Formats: sequence, structure tokens, C-alpha cells
Amino acid sequence: MKPTIEPTIKQDLAWQKLLDNFTRYILFGGAAGGGKSWMGCEWLLTGCYLYPGSKWFMGRKELKRLMASTYVTWRKVCRFHKIPDSDWKLNGQYNFIEFANGSRIDLLDVDYQPSDPDFERFGSLEFTGGWIEEAGEVKFKAFDVLKVRVGRHMNTEYKLTPKILLTCNPTKNWLYVIFYKLWKENQLPSEYAFIQALHNDNPFNSEDYKKQLSSITDKALKERLMFGNWEYDSDPSSLMVYNYIVDLFTNTVPESADRFITADIARYGSDKTVIMLWEGLRVIKILTFRKLSIVESAKEIRDLAVRTKVPFSHIIVDEDGIGGGVVDILQGVNGFTANSVAISNDPEAKENYQNLKTQCCYLLSQYVNNHKMAIQSVNENNEACLEDGVREYIVEELEQIKREDMDKDGKLKVVSKDKIKELIGRSPDYSDNLMMRMWFELNKILVEDPTFINEVATHRALSINQNE
Repeated sequence: MKPTIEPTIKQDLAWQKLLDNFTRYILFGGAAGGGKSWMGCEWLLTGCYLYPGSKWFMGRKELKRLMASTYVTWRKVCRFHKIPDSDWKLNGQYNFIEFANGSRIDLLDVDYQPSDPDFERFGSLEFTGGWIEEAGEVKFKAFDVLKVRVGRHMNTEYKLTPKILLTCNPTKNWLYVIFYKLWKENQLPSEYAFIQALHNDNPFNSEDYKKQLSSITDKALKERLMFGNWEYDSDPSSLMVYNYIVDLFTNTVPESADRFITADIARYGSDKTVIMLWEGLRVIKILTFRKLSIVESAKEIRDLAVRTKVPFSHIIVDEDGIGGGVVDILQGVNGFTANSVAISNDPEAKENYQNLKTQCCYLLSQYVNNHKMAIQSVNENNEACLEDGVREYIVEELEQIKREDMDKDGKLKVVSKDKIKELIGRSPDYSDNLMMRMWFELNKILVEDPTFINEVATHRALSINQNE
């Protein structure tokens, strides 16, 4: 059995990328009704027939939704192509589709799990290729791990280039950063491809479906689903403009001889210890560690300060929780207490913010939105300064810094760290570092005022009292 594929014009463009010998990652879609799911099913179906014994995956954030939606489309595609029931069967116990010729499609739950933050459950799997449905709901790390799991099953025998197909609607996350934005700027690497398909690119859509899209009243949803608008930003509570967050990695800021270190500490947990080295307002190095003790964290900070000649007065460490132990070991560094009072020479200005963290978040948003901060991607030797995935983590975390209770009077507030952690599935360690850098900027502004010394002394005393 060899299904006869009759693709739409946009699907045909995607098929060309799926069949060539150099493209590896293809993002198809970018709006509702473009034929994304249908095409994904046809690609896997064709691969299973053409390459007996091959092994593929069909992944989605939740297996339950995959079975309730994507698998339903799979059955429709099989019926459309008159695939005999005897050719394949679903193994519901172990979640895979097995063909009579030995080919197989694993049905993957690619959701983030706190017990498996690095997606190690995929570490021993081997695939010929695969498809991630609704990729906008999936963490970058899942895609990053699956990239090295394809190309490991009969690709050499069949001379097949490893491929991952991703389908999605417009989403302001890693897909925007590594696919859409670079595609728009004509800088997409040759092994990546983006093909946007709108509802009117699919002649099989009914008039009723088009009317349904037109009747959407939510502006953001309509822009995304009907018009495939990736740039539409609808959340008025966001403190930072998404495009300006992405610009952090290409911004040019004035050179500075002043160096700083910021550090967010974690101990033996799923959270990471993240240390950033700064030149002025440019991050020039990011160190990420897992399972460091307090003593080990202090040593990493001390060693970095010695190597890069950063004075201890230019170091700030998150003092909440176990970070206080690092501050105690490194006598002379600054401790940051998120819930302490805002700092200002104007008592009324202090009352504008719920706490110091809120004040720093608002100042950070000003610096980001006005392109006054940068994160260096490569050093002077053209060596990468960012580990894989860190850029996407930073963008995702900064996007979650939003004003809370914006419809209420009173002090300015931002969404809590716990809520952000719940939304993105991890602690926002990178954005916390960027936020803490603002402490030095606040103090620089205040130091020109003769009342600054008293203000800082009061601030430190209040911080200590709130920690007791």
C-alpha cells in the first residue's frame, strides 16, 4: 500500500523540505485550518509504508489530548486513503501504532515533568524521525532532547536524513525565536525551515469554518488563529515588549570597565544555581550548575570574582532561603532580599512598590524596553557564551514578568515566583539574575544624593528584621 498524497500548495512546500537531504527541522502552520495535523499524519503514514521496519514518533504535550484529537485525525487519514484495518493496530497499553511490515509510531507524552526536568525518559529511545503536534505547548528542552533521538533507527540503511516536523499556531516562545523571527529576517539556518499556512491556503476548508474564525471576538486569538499573526501581543499586564526581549541578544550597549556578578542559588534540588558575569549592563558569561552545596556555590562565585577581578562590593547574591548561607561565607558581598522594602530617597516613591523585587522588575522592564541591556551570545573568540536552550529560557522567563492586580489601586505588584514556576515548570533563575542587577543601578542613582547612606542603612536594617 502506497498512499497517494495530494497536498495543498503550502503542504507541498513542506513536503519538499521533508524529502530533501539537508533540512532537519520543519515548522509548518502558523494559523488554524492550514492542514497541519492532516499533513503530519500523512507524513508518518507514508514513512511507515515506504520504509518497512522504520520507527517514528508522534508527540504532544499530553497523551490524553493526543489520543482525543491527533489520533482521531490519524484514523480519518487512514480511512481517507482506504488503509486496510489489517495493516496497522494500536497498542493502547504501551502507546504505539504497529504496522504489519514492522514499522512503528510511538505516541509520546512530551509534557514537562518536575521529576524529569531534563526529559531523560527519552534518553534511550531511537527513531527514524518524528512529529511534534501543537509544538507551541511544548518546552524547548523536549525538542532539544528529541533532536538527538532521531536519525538512530535504520536511517543509514534507507539513506534518510533525520527529520522532525513541528506543527503549531503562532506562539511567543522558543518557536518564535528560533524559527519565525529568523525566517522573517532571512537568517534561518539551512537545516531549519518554516512554512506558514493559513486557513485560506487550504481549499478543503468549508465556508462555515471560515465564518467561525471570523466570528472570534477575542482580538489576540483572532489575530493568531485566523491571520497567523506572530507579533500580536495582547497581554496588557506584560512589563516587557516581546520583540525587545529578543533584542537583548543583539543589542549594543556602551562599554564599561565596571564588572559585576549576580547569583541565584539552589541546593540539591531541581532548581539551578545560575551565576552571571557582567561588564556594565552586558552579560558576558552565564554559568549554570545543578546540585551545588552552599560551600561549592560560594567557591564558584569567589573563583569567578578572582579570575575576572570583580570586587566583592560588585557581587549580589539572592539572600532568600539557602542563598543567605553563601552571603555569610562570602563576607563583603551584597545580599538581595526580594520581599524587603523598595529603596528610594522619596518616601512616597517607596510606597509605590510592594517590595524591592517589584521595584527591580519595573526598572528591568525600562532597561529592556529601551534597549539599555544586552546578553552576549559569543565572545571575542567567537565562542558561544550561552549553553543550548539558555537563550530560550531567558526569553520565556522575562515574558512571564507581569503586573499583578493591575485593575486594583494600591502598590505595584508583579506575579510571584511561585506562579511563574508553576507556569513554566521551573524556577526563573535567569530572569532573577537580570532583575538583581538592577539593585546596583538603583544604588548608582541614589549614591549621588547625600541622604543615600542613611537610606541604604535603613533598607538593610529593614531587610534583616523581615528575615528574622
